[in-house]
Amino acid sequence: MNFSKSFTKFALFTPLVFSAATIAATSNATNPPLQLQVYNASAHSFHVNATLVTGTTEAVVIDSGFSQADALRIAANVLDSGKNLKAILISNADPDFYFGAAALKQKFPQAKLVTTAAVREKIKGKMAAKLAFWSPKLGANAPATVLLPELLDNNQLSVDGQVIEVRGTSGVLAHRPYTYIPSIRTVLGNIAVFGQLHVWTADIQTATERAAWLAQLDELSALKPQRVIPGHMLPGTPEDISTISYTRDYLQRFEQEAAHAANSAALIKAMQQAYPQAGLGIALEIGAKVKKGEMHW
Repeated sequence: MNFSKSFTKFALFTPLVFSAATIAATSNATNPPLQLQVYNASAHSFHVNATLVTGTTEAVVIDSGFSQADALRIAANVLDSGKNLKAILISNADPDFYFGAAALKQKFPQAKLVTTAAVREKIKGKMAAKLAFWSPKLGANAPATVLLPELLDNNQLSVDGQVIEVRGTSGVLAHRPYTYIPSIRTVLGNIAVFGQLHVWTADIQTATERAAWLAQLDELSALKPQRVIPGHMLPGTPEDISTISYTRDYLQRFEQEAAHAANSAALIKAMQQAYPQAGLGIALEIGAKVKKGEMHW
């Protein structure tokens, strides 16, 4: 081996490697942490959350609210931030996550409306029926139209160079992913985690799906996030890992009580006693009836 030639090549290459590493380190050091502003809707909108993620110049909205009033409040947060809204990410396929998208797009036409493939398919299959069902109930607060998001490239976005990842996009719950921001170790944009509410169980009916839900909660816990923004929460809920534990404990207690409850009324009573302060009673009412075979969902 020609050691002198190899050393010469190494000497020429090394400064380039160190230079690239130095640039990356400098970029990370000088890039301020992303900031989050959570919009927590009222009980009329199922206490759903939408989050504005901002950097030095750019912004992304994760989920768009349920009513037109929700969407306008989220839009006001964007305007107050003074940042360029580059994207609206719809994390899940329930109407309270995407009904506000058209109003946001009208205000911020440059922003891309995106979601994952599985979520897009769910929205596409039910959006007309959901709009027909909810419009009379919401009245003037209903969207005039519902927009179908475009496909999200590579399951990720960025804000001023900092990555926002969408995970949990495969398996039986591919249509229920979650969003994670590694740079600030934050879980958000999800339907799996609830805060101080009765958990919406009606959509997850098989043993395989329930096991997958618990597995996803374990996956979230393993990230050791510094902040967890539930998909739905009561005002004042701590935005931390305790909400993951709360949801897991609730699901397990629900299954235990359902196993020996004679009917939905008995199941509802047992869960109300176990969680006397929990909000979103409709989630328990419907979930219990579906679980006991008294309602088709």
